[in-house]
Amino acid sequence: MSAATVTVNENVQGGLTRAELEELQRPRHKGRETVGMVAGIVGMALIVLYCIIPFYWMTISAFRLPSDGMSTAFWPSPASIENFKGAFQPKNNFTRALLNSVIVASITTALTLLFGIIAAYALARLRFRMKGLVLAIIIGCSMFPGITLLIPLLKLFTGYYSWFPNWMNTYQAMIVPDLSFGLPLAVWNLTAFFKQLPVELEQAAMVDGCTPGVAFRKVILPLAAPGVFTTAIITFIAVWNEYMIALTFGVKPTMKTATVALSQFTGTTNFDTPFGSIMAAGVIVTVPLLVVVLLFQRRIVGGLTAGGVK
Repeated sequence: MSAATVTVNENVQGGLTRAELEELQRPRHKGRETVGMVAGIVGMALIVLYCIIPFYWMTISAFRLPSDGMSTAFWPSPASIENFKGAFQPKNNFTRALLNSVIVASITTALTLLFGIIAAYALARLRFRMKGLVLAIIIGCSMFPGITLLIPLLKLFTGYYSWFPNWMNTYQAMIVPDLSFGLPLAVWNLTAFFKQLPVELEQAAMVDGCTPGVAFRKVILPLAAPGVFTTAIITFIAVWNEYMIALTFGVKPTMKTATVALSQFTGTTNFDTPFGSIMAAGVIVTVPLLVVVLLFQRRIVGGLTAGGVK
C-alpha cells in the first residue's frame, strides 16, 4: 500500500474527513451552557446587590450632615461624622448599651458552647433507644416562636411566683432565654460534627494512658474546633441581634442592649427621629460582625459543611 493510500485512509472514515468527524462529535448544548452560566452570574450579582445596598445606604446616611437625614443622594456631600457624635450623646446611653450587648452575647455564647459540647458529644457517642427522638425534640424546641414564650417568661421573671426571684432588669433575664433559643441549634450542629470523628482516635489515646476526659479534651476537642468555632459565631451573632427579649426584660436605661437603645434614640426635641444618629449606631453595631465573618469565613464554611459528608 502506497503512502498516498495510507494518508487517504487516515483522513477519510465513512466518507467524512477528520475535521467533519470532530465537528460532529462536539457537544450541541454549548449555547445552553453559556446562557446558564450567564444567568447564574447575573442571579448571584443581584443577590449580592440585594444584601449590600441596604448596608451601603445605611453607611452613607451615617456620614451625612444631621440636617440631611432625609436626603436621597447616593453620596454624602459634604461627609461628616456628626451623626456618630450624636449617637454617643449621654442621653442615648449608647456606650453602656454596647457594653451590655457584649456581656450578654459573650456569656450566652460561652454557656451555649459549654452545655452544647457536652450534650452533643454524649449524643454522638452514647448508644441508647430513641436517640433520634431526643434529637428531634431538641431541634423542635428551637422552632417555638419567641412571642409565645414571652408572657410566661415575663410572669416568671417579675416575681409572679413566690418561689422564683425577681429577675427584671438583670443580665440573667436576657441570658437564660437566649440560651434556650441558641442551645438546640448548637447541639444539633455539634452532634453531626462529633459523629464524623472516628471513635478510634479516643481509643488510641486511652491505650496511650489517657482517661476518657483527657482524650476528649486533648484529641477530640481540637479536631472539632471548626464546628465549635462556627457554632460560637452563629450564636454570638444571633444574641447580638436579639431585640424582643432585651426590650422586655431590660427596661432600665442602664440595662438596655445596643439594638434596643438605637431604636429609642430621640432628637433635640425628644419628639423627632434622628435618622442620621440611628444610621450611625447601626453601622457601629453591624461592622464588628461583618469584620468577624469576613476574617473567619473559611472556618465558618468549613464548620457548616464538615458534618454533611460521611
